Amino acid sequence: QVELVESGGGLVQPGGSLRLSCAALGGSFGFVVMGWYRQPPGKQRELVARITPGASTDYADSVKARFTISRDNTKSTVYLRMNSLSPEDTAVYYCNAYNLVTQQDYWGQGTQVTVVS
Repeated sequence: QVELVESGGGLVQPGGSLRLSCAALGGSFGFVVMGWYRQPPGKQRELVARITPGASTDYADSVKARFTISRDNTKSTVYLRMNSLSPEDTAVYYCNAYNLVTQQDYWGQGTQVTVVS
C-alpha cells in the first residue's frame, strides 16, 4: 500500500510561482511513474505532468515551458515547480503514483492552488 502526502498549494498572484511536493510512503518508488493531475472548478481531472522512474517527462501543452516536474528517488518524493501562474491554473492538484510492476494506481488527497489578483 502506498500513501501519497502532498504539500505546497496555496494562494498566489498571477505571474507568481509555487512548488508542490508529494511524498510516497510505502511501496517501491523505483518502479513508479509519478504524476500530477489537476481538476479545475466544474471541469474534469486532467494530466498536468508525469515522470518515469528513469526521469523521462511528459507535460500537458498548457503548462509546457512553465511547469517542471522532478523526482528525488532517495526521498521518494516528486515535485512540481509552477512558474508564470495564471488564473486558468486554479485547480485542485492531485499527486498520482502508478506502479509499473503491480499496475496499481494511487492518489493523493489533493492540494488547492488558487491564482487570483
